[in-house]
Amino acid sequence: MAYRKLGRTNKHRRSMLATLTKQVILNEKITTTETRAKEVRKFVDKMITYGKDGSLVARRKALAFVHNDKKVVDKVFNELKDRYQDRNGGYTRILKLDERRGDDSLMVILELVK
Repeated sequence: MAYRKLGRTNKHRRSMLATLTKQVILNEKITTTETRAKEVRKFVDKMITYGKDGSLVARRKALAFVHNDKKVVDKVFNELKDRYQDRNGGYTRILKLDERRGDDSLMVILELVK
C-alpha cells in the first residue's frame, strides 16, 4: 500500500497521524492540509471499522494505534459504532477551504459524516 511520507520520519509521521486521528474522533471535525487529511481519513475509517467489529482484539488494536487513549476508544466503541452500523464505509468528508497564507497549502476541513 502506497502512503505519503509527509516530510517526516516514520516515528514522527505515525505519531502525527495518531494524534490527528484522535482529534477527528473527539472533536468530529478538524482543519488541516489536504494531504494530511487524505492520510488521516484512512486511519479514522479503520478505527470506526474496529468499533463496529467490537471484539477484544479490535479494541486492543485501536488502543495500540491511539497510544492507549481510552477516552477515544470508548467513544469509537460506544457512540460511533451505533451511528455507523448501517454504513459500509465513507465515514469522513473533506471540505476544501482556501490556501494557507504562509505557504499556499490547500486547507481542508475533515469531518465525520452525520
